[in-house]
Amino acid sequence: MATPYRPSGPRPKSSNQNQRRDQRKEDKGPRRNDRIRSPEVRVISGKGEMVGIMPTPKALELARELGVDLIEISANAQPPVCKLIEYGKYLYEEAKKHKHQKSASKVKEIKLRPRIDVHDLMIKVRRAENFLYHGHKVKLLLQFRYRELEHPEIGVDTIKRAIQELAHISTHDNEPKRNGRAIVVGLTPVQQNRRKLVHNAAPGEEDGEDDSGEIDGDDQE
Repeated sequence: MATPYRPSGPRPKSSNQNQRRDQRKEDKGPRRNDRIRSPEVRVISGKGEMVGIMPTPKALELARELGVDLIEISANAQPPVCKLIEYGKYLYEEAKKHKHQKSASKVKEIKLRPRIDVHDLMIKVRRAENFLYHGHKVKLLLQFRYRELEHPEIGVDTIKRAIQELAHISTHDNEPKRNGRAIVVGLTPVQQNRRKLVHNAAPGEEDGEDDSGEIDGDDQE
């Protein structure tokens, strides 16, 4: 008896399987349009302006008139809060927001030397000011060479000068004092509406490079 033919390739997926897969992908995001289950919702515009509380069918009708989606952005509120915005634009704004929050949590490192000249110090200050302006924390790290440990007060004065130059845009987390061959001071940016640039004419790149990857051969002395 001949063996029946069986195709060796993968079986084609049925339309029902594709629908279930698409549904699972859709379920990962916030509820939107006909998937919103609450009988009434609090509606805000794409610009964040309050539209008001209304029955969900009326909100859906308003979304269709505007050519946008109705997206549930706060499911636990009473009633749930929904936004009138295109779904693709909503995803873009959320991704941008998360990226900004992630970058703002970074600590930027600025390295100093006790006898750094005024010009080089101000270059470091301008870089630190830009980081603070964009919401980054800054770590000032002043490193001594062995021969510089004979006069640690010079290093303390240098880092105090840097703190003073950045006092308009930050608060220091600790007082500068020598610990081994270094002085470390953390700077936290002030509230966003109080930040201003004094040493920079305009904001630079938000996520520029700091000194953390800098290799200093003098550390071996």
